[in-house]
Amino acid sequence: MGLKAHIIDVFIEKFAEPPQHVVRAPGRVNLIGEHTDYNDGFVFPMAIDRAMWIALRPRKDKKVVVWSIDFEEMIEFDLDNMQKGEPHPREYMKGVAWALQEAGHMLTGWDGVMGGDIPIGAGLSSSAAVELAIARSFSQTSGFKWEPAEMALLSQKAENQWVGMQCGIMDQLISASGEEDHALFIDCRSLETTAAPLPKGTVIVVMDTATRHQHVDSAYNERRQQCESASQFFGVPALRDVSLDEFKAKAAGLDDVTRRRAKHIITENGRTQQALTAMRQNDAEQLGLLMNQSHASLRDDFEVTNDALNSISAIAQAHPNCYGARMTGGGFGGCAVALIDAAHVDEFVAVVSKQYQTETEHTPQLYVCQASAGAGIVE
Repeated sequence: MGLKAHIIDVFIEKFAEPPQHVVRAPGRVNLIGEHTDYNDGFVFPMAIDRAMWIALRPRKDKKVVVWSIDFEEMIEFDLDNMQKGEPHPREYMKGVAWALQEAGHMLTGWDGVMGGDIPIGAGLSSSAAVELAIARSFSQTSGFKWEPAEMALLSQKAENQWVGMQCGIMDQLISASGEEDHALFIDCRSLETTAAPLPKGTVIVVMDTATRHQHVDSAYNERRQQCESASQFFGVPALRDVSLDEFKAKAAGLDDVTRRRAKHIITENGRTQQALTAMRQNDAEQLGLLMNQSHASLRDDFEVTNDALNSISAIAQAHPNCYGARMTGGGFGGCAVALIDAAHVDEFVAVVSKQYQTETEHTPQLYVCQASAGAGIVE
């Protein structure tokens, strides 16, 4: 049974009638451009064919009642009495409702069943998928127009100001705006997007290391502060505004750690722009090379990998049918991503899984991913 059918069945079981609407919002994998989003830089994510689904029906009052299949609990809150609670998945849902109301949207309640197949904590943006699925549900039940960029910004506001995670805009924007068969080059300052297809004959494989980021929130916020210190040193709004030549001329004035953090961001922005050119030119080898360089920079300069991410990326890079591989997401565990010759993907998955398990004693999960559309109503 597919996930959509399962969500509908559970809705009927919980609410004694079929849902009126089904919403889907995808997770994402970032091909290149890591930690650049909160530096007003460039990112290159792809919405994937793993998603958060909600089956729902409108209510006449201001209550939101949602059965979470993944957490096996009923989540309820009142739109007229929004209070922040302890860290919990419900806070992402409440945060989106709060941000929508702050923006002037008049919300009505609904009953729903929510579930998904995005691994939680793996760096595939399950939280952004929840946020956009909730926003899409409110858009449908409350009757306001769906504007992907606006909904992404409000979902980001929910995560920043309600949940307290200082994420950039990438995750929400790709979940809202993804395009089938394409990755999306995003300028995180202007929010302009440029769709680009993967090189012909290639597929993306997401490699879950089976390690989870434990202290990522504090480390993430620390990296963000280091980048802000560097941009202040250069006298610019964000590191996106520093050229490589300017960095080389002035970097000696920074302490070692801040210098390496800035170096990653500045070179990563360049790599991400070069990746757009490579994809437009159907150049898998160049795209793969840029991915390999990105991983080395994240490992050595930004220091957000872990042993598992380094191991699985190195094993993938050594495979003859892999163009390139790198960690993806916030880091410190979670997933890596590889660009693979589609004709040999099954062999790649088997070889990398076995070798990684032998080296680390972790059992990985490897997913061959297709690029999917952003959040929407599923008929």
